[in-house]
Amino acid sequence: MTTTLNPFDDPQHVARYADRAAQMVPAYRDIHRMVAVLIAERAPSDARILVLGAGGGLETKAFAEAHQGWTFDAVDPSAAMLDLAERNLGPLAKRVRMHHGYVDDAPAGPFAAATGLLTLHFLPYEERRAAATQVRRRLAPGAPFIVAHMSFPQRDGERELWLSRHVAYLVESGIDPADVDRARTAISTQVPVLSPAADRTILQEAGFSDVTEFFSAFTFRGWVGYA
Repeated sequence: MTTTLNPFDDPQHVARYADRAAQMVPAYRDIHRMVAVLIAERAPSDARILVLGAGGGLETKAFAEAHQGWTFDAVDPSAAMLDLAERNLGPLAKRVRMHHGYVDDAPAGPFAAATGLLTLHFLPYEERRAAATQVRRRLAPGAPFIVAHMSFPQRDGERELWLSRHVAYLVESGIDPADVDRARTAISTQVPVLSPAADRTILQEAGFSDVTEFFSAFTFRGWVGYA
């Protein structure tokens, strides 16, 4: 039994990541397609894309399959997740440069676009704004930064209501009730979820303009803003 405090350093958690993410996040693979559309609105056919939180390579694989000329710099603090990304990408991995670390460890760019999917909700407000600011510094003028993560009202009563809805969704998705209970505890105690208004403000404070919500499904939301 592992004693790690970080689930993304747990080989068993990492091994289940792809299937579990698709169960826990509504329209998980549709989000990847939507993000690719938003990138392609402004990015050239040979775009270089920054992927913050490589997420096992699943979104990078979707982007690479949709646009054969794009190349990627994928950043993740978990070596195990980067290894999973390389396995999931297969032959596409030759178009991806892996970086073990955080956004500060990413190349300077400039990048034609950046993504942060299911990543920023692990950071408290100030760290989240600092990360978004670092992304902004690495983007070409007008380049999109596209994020999607847990974000729901945090006022008394509303937070518990949305957590309950999330739990009910997990149960309906076929996740074991014991795992659902652990997920609820983890979200309540370890994930610094913010309100949608706060998430939008962070992107604006980091220097992004025209911040627009493009996705909303239960406890998950997505935004695009421009450098």
